[in-house]
Amino acid sequence: MSAYFSNVSRVCLCFALFLACCPSSLFAESSKAQAVPLSRTKIILDTDIGDDIDDAFALALALSSPELEIVGITTAWGDTHLRARLVDRFLTATQHQSISVAEGIPTKSKTPFTQARWAQAGPDNQAHPQAVDFLLRTIRQSPGELTLVAIGPLTNVGAAIHQDAAAFRMLKRVVLMGGSIRRRYGDLGYAPDRGPEPEYNIYSDIPAAQKLFASGVPIFVMPLDSTQLKLDEVRRALLFSAATPLSNALAALYYQWGQQTPTLFDVMPVAFIVDPTLCPAQPMHIDVDQEGYTRVTNGPSNASACLDSNPDQFFHFLLPRLLTPGK
Repeated sequence: MSAYFSNVSRVCLCFALFLACCPSSLFAESSKAQAVPLSRTKIILDTDIGDDIDDAFALALALSSPELEIVGITTAWGDTHLRARLVDRFLTATQHQSISVAEGIPTKSKTPFTQARWAQAGPDNQAHPQAVDFLLRTIRQSPGELTLVAIGPLTNVGAAIHQDAAAFRMLKRVVLMGGSIRRRYGDLGYAPDRGPEPEYNIYSDIPAAQKLFASGVPIFVMPLDSTQLKLDEVRRALLFSAATPLSNALAALYYQWGQQTPTLFDVMPVAFIVDPTLCPAQPMHIDVDQEGYTRVTNGPSNASACLDSNPDQFFHFLLPRLLTPGK
């Protein structure tokens, strides 16, 4: 028995010496390798960043998620050139300059561009391809692989379908922030729902939304029912005090936005791609009517919609990612 324990002691001593002599970087690299997923979901983010603040948080989450590969970012609605400049500056500030940025179709917009000064303070010497051409070309290059994350009015999407519906159908799916099924703005789930109303992203370009829901592409919808997620002052203080390049950029845009409590509508589609359990979706048939309502009607399923989410679960997912050092 004493010989047995002696042998065990020698094995333990040898292992301890191995740990002591082995460079710590070896374990760090091993840990890193385990953290990187074997396959990453390729996404294009179509965004009207610069008006409300939630688009910036959606971009920040995408940049902070190793499960995602951002193939490109396309700007939508209003002054799409200035939006592209804002994205350029955000990517530069967070050291992601290699991501392609494309300018969408400019439109008239009644919504204030609240973060224009931050965008204008950056350089204006970067050329951007046209968003619709970029989108269709990229889909053709990776058929069946791309997820389009649409978090703004759907003008670019409608134009892409009109230009080449067959290529658009090569998308793996569209994950959309848009619509209102049972809840309207201000219905947070604590009081009886007041029924749906036209939602901004759908209402801004109704014909484009109608084209999308008739496109035949798999669509996952995050409507007002599940996306009214409030970033309260405690969470904001925690995030902005991190003082990372990412949190500093978000803080600067937040203060220029000039309001108090953001509603992170547009973050949920990105979160859903990484972890679908955050917003379970159910199949249904959705029609967009002439007033911009997203009506659930009889017929074969053309979309899956998430009608409820857990804010506490969502923020426990979101904040650790945005607080990661180096982001």
